[in-house]
Amino acid sequence: MYRFMENENGAAEQPSKNGSGQNLILMKNIWKTYQMGVEELHALRDVSFKVDKGEYLAIIGPSGSGKSTLMNLIGCLDSPTKGEYWINGNLVSEMTDDELARIRNKEIGFVFQTFNLLARATALHNVELPLIYAGMRAGERNEKAQAALASVELADRIGHKPNELSGGQRQRVAIARALVNHPSILLADEPTGALDTKTSVEIMGLFEKLHAEGNTIIVVTHEAEVAERAHRVITIRDGQIEKDEKIR
Repeated sequence: MYRFMENENGAAEQPSKNGSGQNLILMKNIWKTYQMGVEELHALRDVSFKVDKGEYLAIIGPSGSGKSTLMNLIGCLDSPTKGEYWINGNLVSEMTDDELARIRNKEIGFVFQTFNLLARATALHNVELPLIYAGMRAGERNEKAQAALASVELADRIGHKPNELSGGQRQRVAIARALVNHPSILLADEPTGALDTKTSVEIMGLFEKLHAEGNTIIVVTHEAEVAERAHRVITIRDGQIEKDEKIR
C-alpha cells in the first residue's frame, strides 16, 4: 500500500506515512460512476487535489454537484470507480471493506449535521464510544473523553444527556467524540445545518480554534458563510473541481 507516484510536473512523489511536510490527502484522477440501467452517471469526473497536514479546507457546491460523493470518498465510506486516493501514506482506493473500516476509525473523525448522539447516554459516554470500540480500558478512556470535552469547552456538562443540552452543545459533544481518537482529519458534513445563526457562528469559531491548535479540518457545506471561515475553498460543480483557492 505504499509506492511512489508522480507529482503534477511528472517527478516522483512519495505519499507521506505521517503527513509531516507532505500530503496528508492525495486524490489523483478520481472518478465515481453509477450504473443507471444502460446509462452511466458520473458523480465525480477526474478529480485531483492534495491536502496538507494542518490545512482548514471547505468543499462547497450546490445540490447534486458531487460534494457529498466526494465527502464519502474522503471519509472512506465509499470507494472510487477509478483513480487513486491516498491518506497518510495509505492507498485507500484499493482497500477491502475491513481495511476501510480500520482507516476510518484511525484516521478520520466525523461530525454530522444531525449530531448522531445516543439519547440515553451522557456527554461523557457519547464521547467515550470510539474508545470503547477500540478496546481501551475504562480509566484511560474516561480521562481522554474528559479532555476532549474540555477542548470544546464542555467540561461542566460531562454528565448531561443530549436532551439536557442546547443544539450547539450537542454539536460540541459530537466534535469532542470526533477528536477523542486524535484522528488525522476532522471531517464535518454540514456541521451548522441544524443550528441557528448565533450558534453556527460559535461552532465555526470552535473550528478555527481547533485548526489553530494544529488539527486538519475539512468542512463540506453548501453555505458560503461557512466556507468563507476556512483557509482554502474547493468549489465542486457537475462532478468536477471548478475552483480551488486559498482565501487566507
